Amino acid sequence: MKPHRGVIILVFGILGLVACQVFGIAAWVMGNTDLREMDVGIMDPSGRDLTKAGRICGMIATVMLVIPAIFGIVALVVVILTPHR
Repeated sequence: MKPHRGVIILVFGILGLVACQVFGIAAWVMGNTDLREMDVGIMDPSGRDLTKAGRICGMIATVMLVIPAIFGIVALVVVILTPHR
């Protein structure tokens, strides 16, 4: 049985919230993979709570990355499409 990576995923999730949102994406992806492996019985399930917490932090960090990007793209489109005098 593979050892869990709950601590690493939680650290990545927290780093995604406070330092660099790219870590949030990694936490989300790693968390999903590890939870699937825990469900199947390939990975040690003792780190499930840490993995879930890290994955949730990663989701929040990813949203914090995507929303400003969407607003930036919308603002750019508005500036481009606004007629100039």
